[in-house]
Amino acid sequence: MDMAAYITAFVTLFVVIDPIGLTPVFIALTPGQSAEQRRRIGIRALFIAAILLMVFGLAGEAILSGIGISISAFRIAGGLLLFLTALDMLFERRTERREDKADSDDPGQDPSVFPLAMPLLAGPGALATMILLVGEGPSVAHVLMVNLVMLVVLGICMVLFVLATPLARALGRTGVMVVTRLLGMLLAALSVQFVIDGLKGSGLF
Repeated sequence: MDMAAYITAFVTLFVVIDPIGLTPVFIALTPGQSAEQRRRIGIRALFIAAILLMVFGLAGEAILSGIGISISAFRIAGGLLLFLTALDMLFERRTERREDKADSDDPGQDPSVFPLAMPLLAGPGALATMILLVGEGPSVAHVLMVNLVMLVVLGICMVLFVLATPLARALGRTGVMVVTRLLGMLLAALSVQFVIDGLKGSGLF
């Protein structure tokens, strides 16, 4: 696959994981924590999410084959799932759910595993995206590149987590809402492309 495909993979994972939209929620999940405590929580959450995404990307297609589901069918289903995620972003339902999770958690508990690593970082949309992206090429180099792209996105999450407090203050709630909606529009277009590719691969058209 050419570099353009990996740029698309980066954009897809970026808008699905949504580091910018997740940053204010990270602040809400770590009330009263010092910068060092927030850094440790962020690293732990990102490490767990990376393992989940890698395992699901590598084993997901084998699981599908075992239960008789073609990659084309899963690509269509994944595209529909990503489209629903895009609608949530456009109408702010995903942000509201994330904030509800943040409000309901005990501040004394460590949020790195739940809800930060799963389902906020490695959610259903991200897991489905990893299967779709890894399934686009059979070579070891392709799998390594997809995982590298995923790690880059998680690295951006870590940078934003470190800059969480000043960034949220600079953007404000309106700024976060605008960025989230723009990412939602981009994700909607990419999800439609997944469905189109799935239909082509199925042989129906």
